[in-house]
Amino acid sequence: MRAPFAADPARSRGTRVPEPLPGSRTLFQRDRDRILHSSAFRRLTHKTQVFFSHEGDHFRTRLTHTLEVAQIARSIARTLGLDEDLTETVALAHDLGHTPFGHEGEDVLDACLEGYGGFDHNAQSLRIVTRLERRYAAFDGLNLSWEALEGIVKHNGPLVAPDGTPIGRYAGRPLPHALLAHDATPDLDLHTFPSLEAQVAAISDDIAYDAHDIDDGLRAGLFPVEELEAVPLVSGILTDVRIAYPGLDRPRLAHEITRRLVGALVEDVLAETRSRLSEARPASADAVRAQPRALAAFSPGMVPTERAIKTFLFQRMYRNPEVTAIRREAGRVLRDLFAAFRAEPHAMPEAWCEAIDHCSEAEKLRRIADYIAGMTDRYALQTHRRLFDDTPELR
Repeated sequence: MRAPFAADPARSRGTRVPEPLPGSRTLFQRDRDRILHSSAFRRLTHKTQVFFSHEGDHFRTRLTHTLEVAQIARSIARTLGLDEDLTETVALAHDLGHTPFGHEGEDVLDACLEGYGGFDHNAQSLRIVTRLERRYAAFDGLNLSWEALEGIVKHNGPLVAPDGTPIGRYAGRPLPHALLAHDATPDLDLHTFPSLEAQVAAISDDIAYDAHDIDDGLRAGLFPVEELEAVPLVSGILTDVRIAYPGLDRPRLAHEITRRLVGALVEDVLAETRSRLSEARPASADAVRAQPRALAAFSPGMVPTERAIKTFLFQRMYRNPEVTAIRREAGRVLRDLFAAFRAEPHAMPEAWCEAIDHCSEAEKLRRIADYIAGMTDRYALQTHRRLFDDTPELR
């Protein structure tokens, strides 16, 4: 049963380009399907989640991470009576704007575009679904619903204060170029929280990162399972598993920890979200947006615990010497490519350099960034090998 505060596709604010309703599907179901069939979504299968994904087929890619986020988000949405299709849409789209080589690629392109609006993967996701996907005869992009665009843009909550001043991760700096250049941005209510469906997709991203990166870190040997004894919540789960299954082999132990951690985090979010809903009593999706805080959240007791898990992963995984060494080499690949295309834009495929000689410098650099950001890891390396003689192996 649909909750009164759930997004309703029949009451959607619509699409940028008017289209007939999608027959047997709802508008949000069509949104989801268009993302699944997009080129940007397919490319996620060869984009890094963490760099050691190059070392084997069992580590998560950006695509498998996205699918796991969507599964967690849809389960939470179903329990809360939300629109599962919109929740899944936002979850599937949340990483479309990621560059090759994970966050290192984002940092490199942001530095390359300094003074020209920078680069932000959330904003790039919006650019992809409104401009860069070119599949339909009547429009650029995917012509997604307003609610889907809102969820993509507000993945981390409101972007500006009511007076328009950037806040949160954008405090003290202009909003990303892709947002400022999007002609519907003022209509996305950047000062409010998104729908509860989008909030659920965002917190499911955190849950997936916390649990599945521990799993990948153990598989990669970046840290031994014994180090988890010092991590809040995870340590208790580890103790319980060892008591229930003494002598369990490491692969099964890692999976058991992962699935129990996902379950614990999901149950905490459900309990806290229900409590906040009971207090706020929103009667509509717009009433959710008008709240002074997110309604989908970890409990006050879980917040420092979840932060401690992230701190552990940051120190032992994301900043592991083996990972950072690969990050540096990957960053060099993208810097080299950007410099090469800036010097000779016609080295890009014809579709990307069409009329580029008549573009402003800012437009030229943005097009180069769009091209590089859309590359998969392996295509970036292949392109570097074509242009340079010193391409690293990234292993």
